Amino acid sequence: MRELFMYLFLLVLCVKSVYSTPTREQFQNCLSTKQFNSTLKNPINLTTHTLDSRVHTDFSESSSPNSSFLNLNFTSLKPILTVKPKSESEIKQSILCSRKLGVQVRTMSGGHDYEGLSYLSLSPFIIVDLVNLRSININLTDETAWIQSGATLGEVYYKIAKTSKIHAFAAGICPSVGVGGHISGGGFGTIMRKYGLASDNVVDARLMDVNGKTLDRKTMGEDLFWALRGGGAASFGVVLSWKVKLARVPEKVTCFISQHPMGPSMNKLVHRWQSIGSELDEDLFIRVIIDNSLEGNQRRVKSTFQTLFLGGIDRLIPLMNQKFPELGLRSQDCSEMSWIESIMFFNWRSGQPLEILLNRDLRFEDQYFKAKSDYVQNPVPENVFEEVTKRFLEQDTPLMIFEPLGGKISKISEIESPYPHRRGNLYNIQYMVKWKVNEVEEMNKHVRWIKPFTIT
Repeated sequence: MRELFMYLFLLVLCVKSVYSTPTREQFQNCLSTKQFNSTLKNPINLTTHTLDSRVHTDFSESSSPNSSFLNLNFTSLKPILTVKPKSESEIKQSILCSRKLGVQVRTMSGGHDYEGLSYLSLSPFIIVDLVNLRSININLTDETAWIQSGATLGEVYYKIAKTSKIHAFAAGICPSVGVGGHISGGGFGTIMRKYGLASDNVVDARLMDVNGKTLDRKTMGEDLFWALRGGGAASFGVVLSWKVKLARVPEKVTCFISQHPMGPSMNKLVHRWQSIGSELDEDLFIRVIIDNSLEGNQRRVKSTFQTLFLGGIDRLIPLMNQKFPELGLRSQDCSEMSWIESIMFFNWRSGQPLEILLNRDLRFEDQYFKAKSDYVQNPVPENVFEEVTKRFLEQDTPLMIFEPLGGKISKISEIESPYPHRRGNLYNIQYMVKWKVNEVEEMNKHVRWIKPFTIT
């Protein structure tokens, strides 16, 4: 037995001596060799990750059983380095050196990855941060745009708004979300019921594969092109840019907010919304937000109906009176605005300069959060919302967002793209809880609260 133990011990040492995690210096040397560096005019932009890194925090000394929870920016395994390419040739170098040294590649465009998959790995890895590759070229003649993956939604929306008053892109409302991750995962937004998800509007893409070869839709083939649009594109290579269809929108759209404290009457209203939200006119998007707020010394749970209508007030009021009279909407509750102003409206920033959309750091300030989602196929009972109110009073900053599906999303077959939540789904729920203290036990407390929480 002793001899066997010694044999295994020596075998492990031998294996370890044959392969060890490449160092930052080894990766830099690879990038600087003539073979990989012949096309570079400037040194590639590299970032080293230290123990006090904001993105990668070392909790290996914690005694908590959940200290290795690979989530919420907490992990003990940091990347060898982060590469911030300024050209496609630099991306190619990074891929080829990763392949040569046997490390994985994680691609990041905006950093909004809830579960941190774009900057976590169980194996040695580097991050390719596409922040410097964010050009946006709009062609109004064929109503398309080529967008590099490092651009944010806010940058795209700003460029569109400066180019046309009657065009938009069907994607999300958070301006600092990166285009690359958003499109490759599907891409919810306020005009999705009319025009589909962001991924539904992709007509071409440029992908760099593991061999450093750049492919477009024609050269990659329809199977791979299918997989990129909602299947998590980073699994297949680095998507350099996307060609998307732009959507035509009216010069004036209508928005309104209707906010009420949760209680018996509001429970009925939210319950009613479940049945009609996905069946309304495709021009109409009504989402429901449930959260709580401190009023004096007491916390109150409230619900908010936040709405975009692709048309004027004169069309909206009769439509609401017919389909959702329970809300009691009046003309004076509504505001007409441009489409780009509706993006500001949904970000609670009406009246602020559009340039705020260019702020890539626009997100929760000094807050950590855990989020998850559900897809609802049958309305939940009315009494469920009573329980939601009770549970929400247990936390300072819980949040639920209900977003209606239906419309164009349901008309597209679930086999036309990897995104599966099509016909038969009424709405999506996003559950979220936030906190400010950067400690493992604080994280675990909130994760334990939200993990079993569901209304379906």
